[in-house]
Amino acid sequence: MKKLLGLLLVTALALPMNAAVLDNVDVIGEIEAIGANNNVNMDEYTGASSRVMAGLSAELTEDVTANIQFVYNTPWNGAAQGKNLNQYQDEIYLAEANIALSNLFDCFELTVGRQFYGEEDSALLYFGPRHGYMAALASPVTSLDAAKLTYSDDFKAVTLIAGQTQKVRFGAAVTEEDADFYGADIRLNLTDMVKAQVYGYTYKNTDWASEEFQGFYGAKVSLTPEAGLLSVEYARSHDGNRLIKESHDNPYLVKVDGALNMDAFTPRAAFVYQKGLVSEYGAYAPGLVWGKTGFGEYPALALEETRMFNVGLDYAWNKWTFSVDGFAFQDRTAQHEATWEADLTATYQHNENVNLFAGIGYAKLGGDYDDFDQQDATVYQAGLNVKF
Repeated sequence: MKKLLGLLLVTALALPMNAAVLDNVDVIGEIEAIGANNNVNMDEYTGASSRVMAGLSAELTEDVTANIQFVYNTPWNGAAQGKNLNQYQDEIYLAEANIALSNLFDCFELTVGRQFYGEEDSALLYFGPRHGYMAALASPVTSLDAAKLTYSDDFKAVTLIAGQTQKVRFGAAVTEEDADFYGADIRLNLTDMVKAQVYGYTYKNTDWASEEFQGFYGAKVSLTPEAGLLSVEYARSHDGNRLIKESHDNPYLVKVDGALNMDAFTPRAAFVYQKGLVSEYGAYAPGLVWGKTGFGEYPALALEETRMFNVGLDYAWNKWTFSVDGFAFQDRTAQHEATWEADLTATYQHNENVNLFAGIGYAKLGGDYDDFDQQDATVYQAGLNVKF
């Protein structure tokens, strides 16, 4: 607790002693609570849990904003009383603490410090809170300590990022080690409907003599007419003692998404084919049973050596959205029987910042998976999210 109080004191002293600063301070954060039940041999994702994120965003001076946000995850355990403050010091952690400079040299945006990065539906790279299922609340909110520089105009957006992260290594046990992280992302608006993206990321840790550099690169093309969406993405990993070292058997991923806008109805489809594990930083978790529960804290593993087909339909009515999805998961070479999953979910948008949701998923498991100990798996859940 002394560390927490010290951090808050330093933050307060760092602010200009000017009452006008207080006029430009916003409280930021969110609260999410979920109750769930499953028979997927994942006891930690059964019951109820909450996650509270809270902090401040302050405009210190013109074009300079400071952001700080803390996170607290807690399972519901029926405690007779709350803990004292000293007991919370190891459970409340700092997920975001950065300074953002806009209009730097009249053309750049610079963010320095602990920050979120990426898109939550990415199969390759996302640092930040995940939402909508129990494993997301039970897992830590990931962050990236980095400096991010962005230049953008109507045609392009170029982002360069460098910092440190926790490199996850899978094996007999999951371990995490500090690694230097570098990346670039280029996005182009080729026309009003055609967008392109090219990216590359690598991390370096000199403790791994045989794999000094590891990372991935890729490209994505999206067609976004009013009638719907079509996107195709290809990514490939690299590793070795040079920045980019290729071989014929490097892991790679192909991801295709499509949707049609038909007034209240939105048919959807997705396809993923992945050889090996391209990136462990992905947050895309298809299926309430397979991706969101079976692989828990590490959703990227749900797509390793996998090909996946998904068809779905959304129906919007007033504040409600009802969705039905079907999934087929199989090893990429089709050497075993597929796992079939069907999900039904409902979301109620109470207002712009509050939504309630519920869902049920059923899977008929095929193949030989160590992660599941039965052939029929179900997941039930309900929850809400409040942003402020």
